[in-house]
Amino acid sequence: MRHVSHAVAGLVLMTVSLCSQADPALIASLNQYRSEVQRCAGQGSEVLPPLNAQTQLQLPVAAGGDLQADLTARGYPMQQAQAVYLSGPRDGLAAFDALREGFCQVLLDPQYVDIGIARLDREWRIVFARPLLSGKLGDWQQEGEKLLAAINNARQQSRQCGTQAFAAAQPLSWQGALADAAHLHSRAMANGNFFAHKGQDGSTPGDRAELAGFLGGAVGENIAASVDSSDKVVKAWLASPSHCANLMNPSFTWLGAAYAADPKSDAGIYWTAVFAAP
Repeated sequence: MRHVSHAVAGLVLMTVSLCSQADPALIASLNQYRSEVQRCAGQGSEVLPPLNAQTQLQLPVAAGGDLQADLTARGYPMQQAQAVYLSGPRDGLAAFDALREGFCQVLLDPQYVDIGIARLDREWRIVFARPLLSGKLGDWQQEGEKLLAAINNARQQSRQCGTQAFAAAQPLSWQGALADAAHLHSRAMANGNFFAHKGQDGSTPGDRAELAGFLGGAVGENIAASVDSSDKVVKAWLASPSHCANLMNPSFTWLGAAYAADPKSDAGIYWTAVFAAP
């Protein structure tokens, strides 16, 4: 089901439609904010991958019009979108402060994976969106094994994960109990319409791995939502320091991964990868 919502901050009086891309500092600040655990509306957030800047979402600053129609005309396959209007911020850092203070729930919503920013003087239009899912996925184990292959491909080369440097790491091996734990958690998130490492029953990644029959050592977990291919999932994780660090951790030797989808959920599709050491 497609959903469009609007949020307005400040009085928008602009009637012209010319716009220019906002200060890159705004996107950098938003993604830094999403990369850390935050408190918003009395609740803690999960660490989220960065938003992807999309020129199709860079709409004229002037308020009004049909957001869905505008995005369709620009060729963006929208599933859900939200436009936030700001009036007054002098630069990207000031705009980020306004967004953080007034719209933290939008900034920390895991279903939004794309962003478009337009600015005209001190008037801003920021569009958060997620695209339609392709619907071309195989069963959860097939896609989990594709995710394993994509992760192992990434581990073949050294990389920087935030401030941490990692050398190339040995490939991970598929582990059935971890895969079952990943599948159960992805299904729980999809059916329960939540996005968190902690299950609604209070379980942790280690708890779920143990309950699935895993008897090894340390366990780590990455989760993702709203993206519909293993390659996109891994790309998002590599751009997030904490997710990237799990992915490149040389101590981990095993992996189980899975996705689950529920069209009634906010994000539509949820992914879990469970890493473990011997």
